[in-house]
Amino acid sequence: MNPVNDYLKDIVRELQGEKAFTYLAKAHEVAERKGVKVISFGIGQPDLPTFDNIVNAAKKALDERFTGYTETEGIRELREAIADYLNYRYHAVVRPDEIVVTTGTKTAIFLAIAAYIRPGDEVIIPDPTYPAYPELTKFFGGKPIYVAMKFDPESGFRLDLETIENSVTPRTKAIVINNPHNPTGAIFRPEEISKLLEIAKDYKLLVIVDEIYDNFVYGQSMFKGILELEPDWRSYVLYTNGFSKTFSMTGWRLGYLVASKEVIDPIKKLAANTYSCPPSIAQKAGVEALRDEASWRSSGAMVELFRRRRDVMYEELRKIPGIEVWRSTGAFYMYPRIKKILDKLGMDVEKFADWLLENYGVVVLPGTAFSETSMGREYVRLSFALDEKLIKEGVERIRKAVEEVTG
Repeated sequence: MNPVNDYLKDIVRELQGEKAFTYLAKAHEVAERKGVKVISFGIGQPDLPTFDNIVNAAKKALDERFTGYTETEGIRELREAIADYLNYRYHAVVRPDEIVVTTGTKTAIFLAIAAYIRPGDEVIIPDPTYPAYPELTKFFGGKPIYVAMKFDPESGFRLDLETIENSVTPRTKAIVINNPHNPTGAIFRPEEISKLLEIAKDYKLLVIVDEIYDNFVYGQSMFKGILELEPDWRSYVLYTNGFSKTFSMTGWRLGYLVASKEVIDPIKKLAANTYSCPPSIAQKAGVEALRDEASWRSSGAMVELFRRRRDVMYEELRKIPGIEVWRSTGAFYMYPRIKKILDKLGMDVEKFADWLLENYGVVVLPGTAFSETSMGREYVRLSFALDEKLIKEGVERIRKAVEEVTG
């Protein structure tokens, strides 16, 4: 008898990790073992360092020894700054007491799902998807109901609203929506989101929202946040967002959950029993990020840089025969369909990703990291959060790899 091993819950063993981190480790191993430069399109984080004014605010907090516990829900100063941002951006009339600051947006998603999903509940999730939503649903005994998105190389990815509505059963508890979308880089049109909200209201469902990429919007793309589209959001919306992407603060672990005060009050107790409080120093950095114009200038410049990188990646990928690529409109990902290439190579998408890394030193994430259906088996995700020269070199390696094998 080994209690540490034998008593471990099966659901914990069955959870899938985030493959972006798996491939990050694989890339380091291949680079060291083979002595080659690996170009990674894998991990989803900006390659720019956190902006100087934000770092300086954290240093100031350290100098002032602001290093103890804070309120579980986050310091008032930060919650006021978050509310002001949301109200300015989305005309949402959010109050500070309707916010819980969390250790990253993923923790906010954890709190939302933990608070509501019980064994047997069904959660509708557009497919492909960021893996935290279905994995946490399964952890709490729920069942993810995947609804494949529609894809066209010309118009991109769209929600299949008819199938979403037809997927509602008496067991359905919630719909998850991530907009702008990871992994596809899609921005859902306001009319799509409005229809999704109508479905939720008609069937009395929760809507769990993740808008972590809300500032990564390119060109003429129309993005409207759910807090702007739905004045009655307090009745059925759990809204999550954070600092990781907009301010290049992935390692600071700072996010937030927004809901009605009646919901936030008990969720604070769940938060207190999960992580006590957010990091004190990161919270002061978060105040600076939201309040100082320098942060927004730097963020705007980063988004413009990423727009140019997106265009470079799109043009380079188009040169590869057999690839169906769409110019993404948000986040910093492309999710091309490579079924023709896989068929020619006689590989599944995971073998293709491993082969590409091992033999050509390029990391792409297999679509199966985001989907168990054909929306994963025929696609790969590439992040364009890296230098344009590396984008060109990395995509050129992919092109050569495919052409060397297929002729």
